[in-house]
Order: sequence, then structure tokens, then C-alpha cells
Amino acid sequence: MSGWVSFAEVKRRVRLHQVLQFYGVDWLRRSGSDQYRGRCPIHQGQGQEAFHANLARDMFHCFACGAGGNVLDFVSAMENCSMREAALRLQASVMGLADSGSHVVSRKLVTKKRERNAPLAFALDLNPAHPYLSERGIAAGTVRYFGVGYCGRGLMRGRIAIPIHDAQGRLVAYAGRALQDIVPRYRFPAGFRKSQVLFNYHRARATAAQTVVVVEGFFDCMRVHQAGFASVVALMGARLSPTQKDLLVRRFSAVVLLLDGDPTGRSATARLRRDLTPTCAVRTVLLHSGVQPDQMRACHIRQALAPAERRQETGET
Repeated sequence: MSGWVSFAEVKRRVRLHQVLQFYGVDWLRRSGSDQYRGRCPIHQGQGQEAFHANLARDMFHCFACGAGGNVLDFVSAMENCSMREAALRLQASVMGLADSGSHVVSRKLVTKKRERNAPLAFALDLNPAHPYLSERGIAAGTVRYFGVGYCGRGLMRGRIAIPIHDAQGRLVAYAGRALQDIVPRYRFPAGFRKSQVLFNYHRARATAAQTVVVVEGFFDCMRVHQAGFASVVALMGARLSPTQKDLLVRRFSAVVLLLDGDPTGRSATARLRRDLTPTCAVRTVLLHSGVQPDQMRACHIRQALAPAERRQETGET
């Protein structure tokens, strides 16, 4: 980043409650006049009362990880960047939004959950050439298409960051996939509601297809797309919310369920079939035990998704 920035001006114009809501921190509870506390958004620790925020003074402190200070300190800790970079980010995002009048931030931090995912005002700088992606069988063209890459700082640092868009194609969140099998394997930003979106829906809806393939995970979706099926979406789990169902049946007349071959995937396939059958045509593809779409070769994905008539003609099962 480059450009002149006034630390004093940023601290004067940007309030802590704006920055907290900018990062989706909506779980804090009031513990006094202008005082809030809860789980720390910086280190994502389990201490439910460790993070304290004083909105009157625009100061915060976490008694678990030791982070504390003003709005610049908060952004610097969240993004793992310098104070100057934090000031530039605030100047370009929160202050820019306030100047344009396009975003009004409330002082209300806790109450009911947001009904939708607000579009992000920034995009992460990702490295698309990380070897983890090729090891997972994701081709360079697919990496570029989905915009994924390694994140070196911020909440998703040390993970493969996957951009998530809403039905209109607006960037609303990033999911971070750990490079090793650690917990949590996937990290989502605080306040993000998976139930309100389908991964890759905005691209699938733009195709001419009337049939959509539904898979569970991000990499399942990438591998199915890579096999030649552009009309594919991921649930980001094994459940279909009413909002997700509405997105599917409003746009597509037929759904193909290609969920994992484990007990969870089998159970979800039966449940989704019952839920969707009254409103659209549904076909299920049952994979062998332990098999996931992201582990399948492109030819096997194409074989599994081939129409029933073609499978019978060629002797495929």
C-alpha cells in the first residue's frame, strides 16, 4: 500500500464500534455503560469473557492474548499488518464508506443475528501458486476462476482463502482452509451466515443450464467444475436451509445431488431428496463408502454425472 495517511484523523473519525461491525463482531454482550465483552475476535480463543471493548473510549483489551489499544491496534492485530497499513485500510474502507453515505453503522452490537451477509469493502491479497492447491488436484485455471489462494496475514493467515459471493455476485466472506488437518479445518469470519448463500451460485445461475449439481464442500465444487460442469454449487456442509432451497428452485428445474459417500452424506442425500422433490426434479448419485467428489478423477465425475440413459448404453453403473 502507498499514500499519505493521518493517524490522528483516522482515530478521530473511525470509532471502535464501526470497526467491530466491519469485521462482523456481533456476539459481544453489554456489561456496563458503553462496555462490552465476549470471545476475542483476534485470537479466536475459547474464553467467553476475555475480550473487553469500551465504546466511549474507543479502546479494547483481551485478557487472554494480551492484545489491546485503539482502532488502529485492533485492525493491525486482525490483519497482522503494520500500524500504517492498518490506517490505510481504515482510510480506504470504513472512512470511505462513511463518506459515501452507503453504509450506516449502528452502535448495537448484540441482539439478533443479521438477516443477510453484508458485502465486503475489501479483497484479500492471495497467492494462487501455493502447492497445496495443486496437491488437491486443482488446476491453475480453476484456481484463477474461483479466485482462491494462500493468505499470508489477517484472520485467514496461514490458510487457503476461498472467496464466497452472494446470489448477486457480491463478495461477502472468505473461508480459510487449514493446510494441515487441524481444528478448525475451515475458518469463517464472525457473523457470516452460511445458510444465506450457496457457494458458486452466482456463476451457476449465469449459465444456460436448467440442472444444477449440488455438492457439500468447496473443493468438491471446484473438482466438479473442473470436470466440465459449470452449473455446480456447494452447500458448505450437509444441510439445505430454506434460503438455499429457494435459491435453487427459483433458478433451476432439476437438481443432481452428489454428496459424500459417508454416513453423513448418505443421510443428507435422503433428506435433501425428500425436501426438494415436491418443487423440482431430483436425481441422486450415491458414491461408494468413504468417497468424496474432491477425491475423484475428472473422468469418474463425468461418469457419475452422466444421464441414466448413457450409463445404461455404455454399461456404466
